[in-house]
Amino acid sequence: MYKAIIIDDEFLARNIVVEYLQAYPNITIVEQCENGFDGLKAIHQHQPDLVFLDIQMPKITGFEMLELVEEKVSVIFTTAFDEYALKAFDNNAIDYLLKPFSKERFDKAIQKWLQHTTAIGQQEQLLEDAAQSTQQNRVVVKTAGKIKIIPVGDILYLEADDDYVKIHTAEGAFLKNKTLSSFEKILDAQLFVRSHRSYMINVQEITKIVPHEKENFLAILRSGTKVPVSKAGYTKLKEVLGI
Repeated sequence: MYKAIIIDDEFLARNIVVEYLQAYPNITIVEQCENGFDGLKAIHQHQPDLVFLDIQMPKITGFEMLELVEEKVSVIFTTAFDEYALKAFDNNAIDYLLKPFSKERFDKAIQKWLQHTTAIGQQEQLLEDAAQSTQQNRVVVKTAGKIKIIPVGDILYLEADDDYVKIHTAEGAFLKNKTLSSFEKILDAQLFVRSHRSYMINVQEITKIVPHEKENFLAILRSGTKVPVSKAGYTKLKEVLGI
């Protein structure tokens, strides 16, 4: 018996999935959720085998919710998201159903999942591609068991921290299970510059750049924080800052 969770803010959309799943007695719906916050809790509680997930929802998107999921889950998107944007990561998804979808199309997605034609391990790449397919103006993190949304403009700088990135803001630092390279692909290159192998800086926060040891430099931020700048990073910063 498989366990499934439906996460969609539209009542009628959830009902369609419920109706179509009646043809699959080996799949039990353990919970239905109207938003990503409740969906995250439900996934942690039920450990589902399959999640039907909308992308465009209030508060946090389906992509942002998946980034916070610690459990390995199989996902079929049920979404009105533009078909062409989805093609960017189509090969990495288990499947997606573009609303309104037919019973035949739904059955095809279920069979694809049951046959395990797409590995769950590809989900990380799916998220990377999805992030590049949508406009990113915020970062969602989980701290002290709560979800926090950080507007990109509030980020002072980012720092690599083992398998995480430490996001520094005026409120403090928050950890995100991502790489600096992934942030480079998402964030505006004219606003955030990789100043060092382990650092990215919000250029709007820089007050000056001063020489440091050997051929390295230090970027002094408005907060007074000193962020390392390598020789290559200095070249990038000069180009962006026009100096």
